[in-house]
Amino acid sequence: MAGPMEGVKVVELGVWVAGPAAGGILADWGADVIKIEPPTGDPARMFGRMLGIEDVSPPFEMDNRGKRSIVLDLTTDDGRATAFELLSGADVFLTNVRPAALRRTGLDFDTVAADNPGLVYGLITGYGESGADADRAAYDVAAFWARAGLAHLLTRPGDTPPFQRGGMGDHAVGMTLTAAVCAALVARARTGKGQLVSTSLYRQGAYTVSFDLNTFLLSGHSIAIGQRETMGNPCMNNYAAADGRRFWVVGLQAGRHWPPLCRAVGRPDWLTDPRFGTAHSRAANAVELIGELDEIFATKPLDEWAKVFAAEPDFFWAPINSIEDVIADEQFHAAGGVVYVPDDDSTVPTVRSCRSATANVSATVIALQIFVEVSR
Repeated sequence: MAGPMEGVKVVELGVWVAGPAAGGILADWGADVIKIEPPTGDPARMFGRMLGIEDVSPPFEMDNRGKRSIVLDLTTDDGRATAFELLSGADVFLTNVRPAALRRTGLDFDTVAADNPGLVYGLITGYGESGADADRAAYDVAAFWARAGLAHLLTRPGDTPPFQRGGMGDHAVGMTLTAAVCAALVARARTGKGQLVSTSLYRQGAYTVSFDLNTFLLSGHSIAIGQRETMGNPCMNNYAAADGRRFWVVGLQAGRHWPPLCRAVGRPDWLTDPRFGTAHSRAANAVELIGELDEIFATKPLDEWAKVFAAEPDFFWAPINSIEDVIADEQFHAAGGVVYVPDDDSTVPTVRSCRSATANVSATVIALQIFVEVSR
């Protein structure tokens, strides 16, 4: 298909989500992506059965649309020889296989780059390329969610940690590697030389919570884990409407966002109330203010509050949507959140990764369920 990566040849040795996500984005943008799979297939093909869905694996379909697939047994000489042949004419190699396994098969960066010095080699690891845990197995729940601090920071004091949703860290790290690959291709256009670019689930998790980590690095202080009943800024909090639907008020800037909130809830007197007139006094009286806001917001359903909020351009807010709400949200579709991929005589809806003005994922017709055996 047409796209900004048209003409770029990518070989992907990816399993589960992180590596295939990077390859999927490049395929969305027009790259020709050949996915190497073992004789048993990418284990992510089992996601459908794990989720109780027959005949289709929705997560796998999203990350692997638009690719061609080749089955190679990389434990055999023939399989490795075919992989090297594919890589000799490739622009990009993507993998999230552990470094030790790549070295055993001769698919590590030094070996591959010696044969194709212009190759951009994109590597995703669990914990980085050096250190005691460089070859430690990891899924994003371990390296991104648990070890990098996200689970802890999202746990209310006294509660058990929440569970991460599927592929959160994987998709983030896949996008990061995609950006690194594109940067390396720009550098190659200047120098003619390829290079290794890499990231890890652990570093992606740390970057995701870098607001907290960098605060601690520079000041030695941790940012407290907030509880809605005592939030120091009650204007940055979630509330419930009369119908039970919850929403988030996003009043980050005190001078800009406090007056519209007061008007929206019909309490302009709060602007001069000594308890709430300044950001400091609102923090000191947060429990009382949150309690009053809870009572006010409980008087109308969310649809009615939405109309009130719309009359205040500087009142920032968002509904706390369920998955069903997102799919039903007209703005989600207007923003290009879904792409319809042709499949025989019909189309299959899948979530779009990142929109490009010159790429059209819906023009891609690839049967991902079929393994393609290629012999040398």
